Amino acid sequence: MTFTVIPVPGHGAEDVVVATSGPDAGSVFTGTDDGAIFRVAPDGERIDRVAHTGGRPLGLEWAPDGRLLVCDARRGLLWVDPASGAVESITAEVDGRRMVFCNNAALAEDGTIWWSDSSTQFGIERWKDDFVRNTRTGRLLRRDPDGTVAVVLDGLAFANGVALSAAGDFVAVAETGARTVVRHWISGPSKGMRDRLCSDLPGYPDNIARGSDGLIWITIASPTDPLVERLQRGPMALRKLATRLPDALQPQPKQTVRVVAYDDRGKLVHDLDISPAGHGASYHMVTGVREHDGRVWLGSLHEPAIAFTDL
Repeated sequence: MTFTVIPVPGHGAEDVVVATSGPDAGSVFTGTDDGAIFRVAPDGERIDRVAHTGGRPLGLEWAPDGRLLVCDARRGLLWVDPASGAVESITAEVDGRRMVFCNNAALAEDGTIWWSDSSTQFGIERWKDDFVRNTRTGRLLRRDPDGTVAVVLDGLAFANGVALSAAGDFVAVAETGARTVVRHWISGPSKGMRDRLCSDLPGYPDNIARGSDGLIWITIASPTDPLVERLQRGPMALRKLATRLPDALQPQPKQTVRVVAYDDRGKLVHDLDISPAGHGASYHMVTGVREHDGRVWLGSLHEPAIAFTDL
C-alpha cells in the first residue's frame, strides 16, 4: 500500500475535506494551528493559503455553495469563503455561554449543523487534561436552519468527530475517551434514542467523516494505552496529579497511522493500519480522514502535512 505525505506551510493540519463542487472540486482543504486554511491541489503540486480564522481551525466540512464550515476551537462555528477569504461567525455560544472546545461537524442537506464541543472545562491547549481526567463534559450540539441551537447529548467522554448516516436518520459522534462512536437517532422507530455504532475500538477515535463510498471513516489517533485506561478509572485526585506532571512524564500518544471504516449497521468494512513499518512510520497521530473516490486523505494534529493512501 502506497502512502504519500504532502507538506503544508503550517503545523498541525488536523482535518481534511475534499471539495465536491465548483471551481475547487477535487481540491483538499486543511487548517493549521496558526489559524490558516490551505487549499491543496489534487496532485499536491500547488498549495494556497485561502483564509485565516484568527483562531485554531479543527473540523472542516464542504458546503454546496462552495464555502467551508469550520469548527474553530477558539472562535466556534464559522463560514469561510475560499474564494474571497471572508470569515463569518455562525455561533460561538450555547445557552449564553461561550464554547470552550468547538471540534468537528457534519452538515445536513437541509442546512442543519451538527457539531461537537469536546469539553466545557478545558480548551484545546489542555486537551490532555480533559482526556486523562475523563470529565465527560463533551456535548453534541445542533443548529437548525432558523438559527436555533440545542444541546442534543451531553456527558460525552471527550466528544469529537461527527458524521451523518447516508439516509440522514442518525448522527454519529465519537467519544475519544471511551473509544466508542455513539449514534443519536434523528428519525425512524428509534427517534430520540441513542446507541453505539461501534465500541471497544483499538485506540482513541478522533475525527470521523462519511466517505464517498457511503461508509463512516474513523481515525484512530493513538492505540489504546493501558496507563491512560487505569488513570481514567482511578480517583480524581490521581488523575489531576497525572496532568500536573511535566509533559515528558505524562502519557504520550503512541505513533500510529490507522483508520477504520464502518457501514451504517455498525459492520467493520476497512481497517487500514499503515504503521509502524513503511512510509507511515514518519507520520503519526492521524486526527482527520476523508475518503473520496477510493483515495483516503489524512490529517494530523501534530504534523505539518497531510497524507493520502489509495484503497
